[in-house]
Amino acid sequence: MGDMSRVGVVGCGLMGSGIAEVAARAGCDVVAVEASPEAAEAGRNRVVRSLDRAVGAGKLPEEERDAALGRFLVTVDREAMADREIVVEAVVEDEAAKVEVFRWLDETVAEELALLASNTSSIPIMKLAMATQRPAQVVGIHFFNPVPVLKLVELVTSLLTSDETAAEAERFAVERLGKSVIR
Repeated sequence: MGDMSRVGVVGCGLMGSGIAEVAARAGCDVVAVEASPEAAEAGRNRVVRSLDRAVGAGKLPEEERDAALGRFLVTVDREAMADREIVVEAVVEDEAAKVEVFRWLDETVAEELALLASNTSSIPIMKLAMATQRPAQVVGIHFFNPVPVLKLVELVTSLLTSDETAAEAERFAVERLGKSVIR
């Protein structure tokens, strides 16, 4: 695996924008994909407002906010996920919608060893993994809200998730994002 510095986020709503912000603040190159230009703009605005709040509260220097925003892109182009090393799905909590996302991620993400993760809290990871040709690389990384504030991340595996995937996902959450992992 690479250093997991190329992060994709599918969905830039409340949870997705928080995940994107945390990854960008951690030095990752973050691309978020949204369903429409309006949703993309709203997602970017969420991240900007959150970073501005952190600056206003004295928790983040302006230069770090600017650097994080420089590493963050929101687009409607699904092909932007092609070179990602890890992609975290954070769309509406609907099984059919999430399965569809995992299908197109499987077809789009070219990085052979990329991790495909879901932020789901209720849908079995196995169901999402079965929508791909790489079920061993599918894992749940469930962030808690608000993502930029709460340190806890739940790592959820399926019977198909490889030990390597679980270890890489945990390393990403702990070493790259500074989170604490529970299984």
